[in-house]
Amino acid sequence: MTALARGAFRSLQSSNYRIWAAGALVSNIGTWMQRIAQDWLVLTQLTDHNATAVGVVMALQYGPHLVLLPLTGYAADLLDRRKLLLATQLGMSVLAAILGLLTITGTIRLWEVYVIALVQGCITAFDAPARHTFVAELVGETDLPNAVALNSTSFNAARMIGPAAAGLIIAAVGSGWAFLINAASFVAVLGSLSLLRVEDLHRSDKATRSRGGLVDGFRYVWRRPDLQTILLMLFLIGTFGLNFPIFISTMSVTVFHAGAGEYGLLMSIMAIGTITGALLAAGRETPRFVYLITGAACFGLGCALASVTPNAWLFGATLVIIGVSALTFSNSTNSLMQLATEPVMRGRVMAMRLAIALGGTPIGAPIVGFVADHYGPRWSLGVGAVAGLAAAMIGLLHLLRHGGQPRINQERGLPST
Repeated sequence: MTALARGAFRSLQSSNYRIWAAGALVSNIGTWMQRIAQDWLVLTQLTDHNATAVGVVMALQYGPHLVLLPLTGYAADLLDRRKLLLATQLGMSVLAAILGLLTITGTIRLWEVYVIALVQGCITAFDAPARHTFVAELVGETDLPNAVALNSTSFNAARMIGPAAAGLIIAAVGSGWAFLINAASFVAVLGSLSLLRVEDLHRSDKATRSRGGLVDGFRYVWRRPDLQTILLMLFLIGTFGLNFPIFISTMSVTVFHAGAGEYGLLMSIMAIGTITGALLAAGRETPRFVYLITGAACFGLGCALASVTPNAWLFGATLVIIGVSALTFSNSTNSLMQLATEPVMRGRVMAMRLAIALGGTPIGAPIVGFVADHYGPRWSLGVGAVAGLAAAMIGLLHLLRHGGQPRINQERGLPST
């Protein structure tokens, strides 16, 4: 076995994974450009620095993950994931092109952003569980934690490039061109999906059509207190903590009085932390439950520090801490839940994970936006701090109750700490 295969980049030994990763990186850069441009469009052009409106857009984008949960996970378990991803990625490309054209022509209205966000949310609700579970088909069970971590590395490398590029493009030619660039970036991931060697995919058993198929995932998790604990921790941080578009945009605009370029730079600085967290995860042989607790606690402390920073540079430094801890927590939930779940149930369980991580946004984003508007952005970061520390306490209680042997680690012989 080569040093590469033993190390943090061992999943790249798979030609299918290399093809997928290359296309995903290009597409992720475009996605981050759109996220920044969309938040900036809503915050500075369509409203008068209204953080609640940004929260509504986030709610519409992520709410369908929760509403469509019974269907999205079942689709990922029942259908051919590669073909499903081809359809969803194409749909998101079309939506980005529409948003770009409306913005460039000057006809865009806030309600149109809301509608596009809602439709995009419905598409991504089907895309996300299929995309997350498709990783196992690319590399197999053995390298799954490593591939999950490398996916996060790619996503957060794009997070460093995309926002900075978006800031420059917005300042130079406007938000609309960032949307069109994102639409074009989907060609890369669509091409990679088409070029995969289908015969080399690690196919697993598919779910069968049955009357109770849609709710089997709920029954499965109901019998698993370990999975319930992770999902509860994820709900707290996903709902009240992972509202970075609100946190960073409002701190940038209303506290530090920065422009689009500085806002994009702050988002890119945060990516330094998330890339670091993803690479650390890629170097680990197995995920551990204690990483959830550590990540949640550090996330809470990082948000607390960010809320009291006196200037943008120190704020950026705290974003690195938040990025490392958020990625440590998120990657651990992803790997642990996939490895602890039977392959035939994996799509439904991962859909529940995504629905809770993202579907809580309709609850949390408007609340955090309201706090930012009425009490100030620093207090909104305080909400994230409380969420992180509360999640860490829940995880610690689970460890103490189960004597340091949470069932999540016993399912496939993973170490408990």
